[in-house]
Amino acid sequence: MKKFFSTAYSGSAFNLATLAIRVVFGFLLCYFYGLEKFKNFSHLQSVFPDPLHITHRISLALVIFSELLCSLLVALGFLTRFAALVLVIEFCVAEFLVHRGHVAMMNGTLHEQAWLYFAAFFSILMLGPGRISIDSAMGK
Repeated sequence: MKKFFSTAYSGSAFNLATLAIRVVFGFLLCYFYGLEKFKNFSHLQSVFPDPLHITHRISLALVIFSELLCSLLVALGFLTRFAALVLVIEFCVAEFLVHRGHVAMMNGTLHEQAWLYFAAFFSILMLGPGRISIDSAMGK
């Protein structure tokens, strides 16, 4: 019981935790958001938010790059900090420029995904990929 309440952790626990966060959040973002935006590009390109005033199409392309490619890179642990930085920037733009810092309310349900993804990818950016990653295997 004493070990359960301890603040100490082992290296293997840290590496397993970073792997779990990377894989879960990376694949969820890729599958449920990036892939859907990619499939519906032709429809979304004229209605997608353009908070940076670079055209709807380019904004959508940047978000697809971020949510599809960068989320996969994070999940695999390849170029992890770069990909996590791109995702952190995307979710800052989404939360503060598109949602204006408010938790979105859709159909009577709270949608706080942008905050959750921001927190997860910011944590990955700060912690790094862990030893169970391609970056680690390459010696970065």
